[in-house]
Amino acid sequence: EITTRLVGSEMCIRDRYKLDKIKTRKFRKYRIRGKIFMHAIEKLLAAKSQREEVHAGEIVNCDIDYVGINDLYYQTVKSFYEMGGKQVVHPERVILFFDHYAPCATEKQADNHKRFRAFAKEQGITHVMDIDKGVCHQLMADYGFSKPGEIVVITDSHTTTHGAFGAFGTGVGATDLAVIMATGKLWFMVPKVIRINLTGKLPVGVYAKDVILYVIGSVKADFGVYKAVEFTGPVVKELSISERMALCNMSTEMGCKAAYIQPDEVTFAYLKEHGITDYTVYETDPDYIYDADLTYDVKQLTPQVAVPFSVDNVFPIVNEEGIPVNQAYLGSCTGGRTPDFAIAAKILKGKHIAEGTRMILVPASKKVLEECMEKGYIKTLLEAGATLTAPGCAACLGIHQGLLAEGEACISSTNRNFPGRMGSVKGRVYLGSPATVAASALQGKITDPTPYLKGE
Repeated sequence: EITTRLVGSEMCIRDRYKLDKIKTRKFRKYRIRGKIFMHAIEKLLAAKSQREEVHAGEIVNCDIDYVGINDLYYQTVKSFYEMGGKQVVHPERVILFFDHYAPCATEKQADNHKRFRAFAKEQGITHVMDIDKGVCHQLMADYGFSKPGEIVVITDSHTTTHGAFGAFGTGVGATDLAVIMATGKLWFMVPKVIRINLTGKLPVGVYAKDVILYVIGSVKADFGVYKAVEFTGPVVKELSISERMALCNMSTEMGCKAAYIQPDEVTFAYLKEHGITDYTVYETDPDYIYDADLTYDVKQLTPQVAVPFSVDNVFPIVNEEGIPVNQAYLGSCTGGRTPDFAIAAKILKGKHIAEGTRMILVPASKKVLEECMEKGYIKTLLEAGATLTAPGCAACLGIHQGLLAEGEACISSTNRNFPGRMGSVKGRVYLGSPATVAASALQGKITDPTPYLKGE
């Protein structure tokens, strides 16, 4: 059940308000009874650009709190020097992530790491996350770099993940990241904001991954281009940080520049547990006008699967059940956290994966690996026939540690299923929740996990 309210030029607000739409230099703002209303994201960007207010469509030049470079992007270092860079202005804010090549599979990859290490030493960059650490987005959470009210910019499109903490997280290319290293700042166009309100109660066997797949399938991949999305509603209130990260992570698959979840008691408890106290929480003004307002009642939602070859090609699992899979992949910055391994271990405990199907485990970080080992999840999954690899991105981007051959199919908890994403362009990647991945590994075919979770 979906209710959609489009707003903007057609927006009608309550009769007791007089709406005055102001157009200035192609950006819009709304004044009601003389007051201009702002979203939390706008307030955050205003603070970081030393302004009292900003609005959708404006260009702002912001101070950046944390910048991350993953090991695919040595071009960032080259661009820094090509721009005349001598010294990184805030080396304490720069983090190098060796996550995509972890560990290196080629001599060129190893050379990239060698050059990055030399650059870090030269520039006094102490935050070097080496090949044992894990995926950049999970490490930002593990080390307390993701927190409310800050701007996080990383050379990775799934930096939207950090909206789960009330941060403005966005991905950029090598040149933009080099600009930040040289100046400490970067320009943005303030995005319009879409609100997605999740109501009802998640049924057994349905997780945040199913919800975001369903949303992407309904609005399609270009719906949020250069817009931000805010997830709200009673369902979001009940989600763990891990599940919130999954929601925000995949918002980039509908084109969004950033994602946002208003920090609440769940957020504050996580921050306290990690010893984080220095942060700023911004609140959206009650009468802020969203660019679009969508409500999804999830009470009837079933597990979802994105089928080849697009993330917005989504169907209920009942449509895809029985499709044979050669590989089940549990991991990545989308579905490789401790709760994801916990649910897989619950489904596979005392059982064995199907003959002819391989299952690959890739924890999102070293901390996740250690937690899963302490709780016995890794032992349970290894006994079920799974194979463990190093924390990192691994086969998610088709470089190593679990590639597909021509004609093979994989059910994966990752975030993309484009042709060649995990190996052969003639391989097929299906996306589902970690529970769906585990149930499918058990049966050797795409399988609804719900029967294995009764009584959860």
